[in-house]
Amino acid sequence: MITITAYYVFLAYNKTINLEKESISMPNFTATVDARQYEPKDKHPVIFNTFFSLKPEEKMELINDHDPRPLHYQFMIEHKDEFEWEYLEEGPEVWRVSITRK
Repeated sequence: MITITAYYVFLAYNKTINLEKESISMPNFTATVDARQYEPKDKHPVIFNTFFSLKPEEKMELINDHDPRPLHYQFMIEHKDEFEWEYLEEGPEVWRVSITRK
């Protein structure tokens, strides 16, 4: 019930100050990789190719069926200071990550 109440409060607040969609903070992705669609051997190459196609400050969305923590570690070891990693959704069935190229 608290969530529903908070949602109605947000809607009332949104109407009161006439927010436009552009002013609501939502990630703007240049690319999306749904890793669930790839064979295991192809996942990391597709993700890294997509990441390196980004310009600085552009974001990609990664969607996976498990926590991509090993990929995060790989980014940290091989590409330190070149990316930002932000979990958007953390399972149990779907994980979504925003990866920004610095």
